[in-house]
Amino acid sequence: MTAEGFLEGRRLQMARGVLLQCIMGGYPPARFYGSDDGDLALNADPRQIHRLPWSETPRALAICDADELSGESSRLSTRGQLKQVIARYAALGLAPVVATELEFFVFAANDDPAQPFRPPVGLDGRREEGYSAFSVSSNNGLRPFFKEVYEGMAALGLPRDTFMHEMGVSQFEINLLHGDPLLLADQTFLFKHLLKEVALKHGLIVVCMAKPLAHTPGSSMHIHQSLVEMGNGRNVFSDDAGQPTAMFRHFIGGLQAGLADFTALFAPNVNSYQRLCHPYASPNNACWSHDNRAAGLRIPASSPVARRVENRLPGADANPYLAIAASLAAGLRGIENELEPTAAIQGEFEVPDNLSLPCTLHAALERLKRSQLARELFGNEFIEGYIASKTMELTSFFDEITPWERRVLAAQA
Repeated sequence: MTAEGFLEGRRLQMARGVLLQCIMGGYPPARFYGSDDGDLALNADPRQIHRLPWSETPRALAICDADELSGESSRLSTRGQLKQVIARYAALGLAPVVATELEFFVFAANDDPAQPFRPPVGLDGRREEGYSAFSVSSNNGLRPFFKEVYEGMAALGLPRDTFMHEMGVSQFEINLLHGDPLLLADQTFLFKHLLKEVALKHGLIVVCMAKPLAHTPGSSMHIHQSLVEMGNGRNVFSDDAGQPTAMFRHFIGGLQAGLADFTALFAPNVNSYQRLCHPYASPNNACWSHDNRAAGLRIPASSPVARRVENRLPGADANPYLAIAASLAAGLRGIENELEPTAAIQGEFEVPDNLSLPCTLHAALERLKRSQLARELFGNEFIEGYIASKTMELTSFFDEITPWERRVLAAQA
């Protein structure tokens, strides 16, 4: 839209079906978004209108709510779904506080998808081999890229907490400061967009796949969650003596009860399950623990005022609005129904059958399809449409034969 049209308040409309467009560009049958495929109104959030600092031609981006023409939020909108979850907490006098940790890879340009991704050539003329995890060295040659990333974050109002080189080859992590869930979802979306755009300017690509490299750790989007009382900001996960509260236990109990049903929302792509198969730091379970990274739900070491629950299931490929909404909705259901968690686990452990999660996209979609909980929390329209879109993507994946199949199976009798 032109700047003049936007400033005049001209309404921008978009077909409802676009909210269910699959990642290959196609659409499920029209019955999933209304047989007429009528329009939605895109209403800009006035707090999320940003000049794009990396754009040579002056451009701006406005994050919008997708609303029905009658005024209510579209049930197909993931941002709208998150706003509804936040409103349910507000009705109880509670406000969720969230922080996201986003991992990503920075690679050299890759114009042949049949070839593996490669790290960029460093200042020493060599490509990183995987020895730089948590290192302060900078021979990877990415300083100009990250300088512009930091400048872009400042221009977009994205405050960062910590930044590090992660375990993977040319893999990095940035932690955004905790705050309002809708704000953090917006910031996570903006940050991923910024990363990809700035990388292209520097002849690089940023990849937020859950598992872009074999034999290498995948990329997560861990979600840290706590709840505070509206008005005074007191963390309701800790009592006056600094001990865990019943509400803290019930929140964990709700997450344990909902993670399996919501796995397809946290791990939305075929590749997501490549990450979850890794035995360390990518836990595909609903166990909880105090500071154990093998558990799907980790309670980080902290002071009572900062007591929180870390959901380690979502990958970097997850929709931040939907992942945060699903995690908070599950915790709220636990509070409303006073669900008790299992005993905390420590050290090495075997995952009980009742706390294991789907390990393929097909299994996760089948679980979501049968989930009454998901339909109660997100509505039939959204769940049916989401499954239809993801089923198209899964079918497209199965329409291709992978190099592994040709390499290993062709010689079999």
